[in-house]
Amino acid sequence: MSGDILIVGAGAIGLTSAQALLQAGYNVTLVERGTVGQEASWAGGGILSPLCPWDYQESVTRLAQRGMGMFAEAAAKLHEATGIDPEYQRSGMILLPPSQTELATQWCTQHEFALRQVKIADHLPGYSPGVSRGHQVSGLLLPEVAQVRNPRLMRALRARVETLGGVILEQHEVRQFEIADDRVVALQTTQGKLVADAYIVAAGAWSKTLLGEHALNIDIRPIRGQILLFKFDTPPFKQILLKQDLYLIPRRDGHVLVGSTLEDVGFDKSTTLAARDNMMKRVCEIFPEWHGLQPIMHWAGFRPGSPDNIPTIGRHPYLANLYANSGHFRYGVTMSFASAELLLNEIEARPQPFSVKEYSWH
Repeated sequence: MSGDILIVGAGAIGLTSAQALLQAGYNVTLVERGTVGQEASWAGGGILSPLCPWDYQESVTRLAQRGMGMFAEAAAKLHEATGIDPEYQRSGMILLPPSQTELATQWCTQHEFALRQVKIADHLPGYSPGVSRGHQVSGLLLPEVAQVRNPRLMRALRARVETLGGVILEQHEVRQFEIADDRVVALQTTQGKLVADAYIVAAGAWSKTLLGEHALNIDIRPIRGQILLFKFDTPPFKQILLKQDLYLIPRRDGHVLVGSTLEDVGFDKSTTLAARDNMMKRVCEIFPEWHGLQPIMHWAGFRPGSPDNIPTIGRHPYLANLYANSGHFRYGVTMSFASAELLLNEIEARPQPFSVKEYSWH
């Protein structure tokens, strides 16, 4: 294949795809409908793991674990090359009760994923919701779970792509794919026509809408997630905390993210008082002393929802130079470097590190 590639979408998936292709010698242009890295990639919490891996299909955890294994080196290289620290850290994650201890232990043993039972009071002094006197409450610690600070990661990836020679076109919304025979020959955008040898759709929640009839059976839709942000003088705890579907992520500078909702409301990015109140109620069940504390920010973003959280990565069945790398749902950042690897392997007809049929564009 010739060397000019056009990527639609400049979030984590588009940027990591661009970096991999640029390093392989391709000429890459990213086309972004808004501003680089300002949608789901910016809005997410940056937990680099499926929240409870044993709740997902193997195709999800396989790709996520591949991405998790690549992240430390990738983040260090980005920091070195750009001077921007994505703040990657293996903070670990504690699952507060109730937990599926037997299922979690079995899955972690099978997948060589570190897990141990801990006394929560050793990590969260004073934690005692619903605890009878003298009873030690246990939780599950996943010590290898890491986190990254999404906005800093986006800035670092953008800087790296530009240093490698990638071209980024912001405020270019794609309106139409021009097709001739079995190929895409151009993209019509709000800023004019763009031509390349190959085209990659990495437009997250907008991918299906953008592709129109060419989406075939890709089922990607926006799923709104709302997050609250708090600020403390110092981090109030060290590990990520997870209680059922509520997570709390401590940053090095004392910020704490609390999230998040899962709402199928279309492209409505408004925040709601009901979501804030519900998350605050649940936080105060863990930390009663947070009662009355007000978040300093409250925002929403669109995850690219897909059936069973399985993304589409690969070539279009009928259009020979069209590819997708989209539909990662909650784990786009986690899977980003691994997804870029799979996509590059597909483009160059290289062997894949594992079976990729589940991600095929059927």
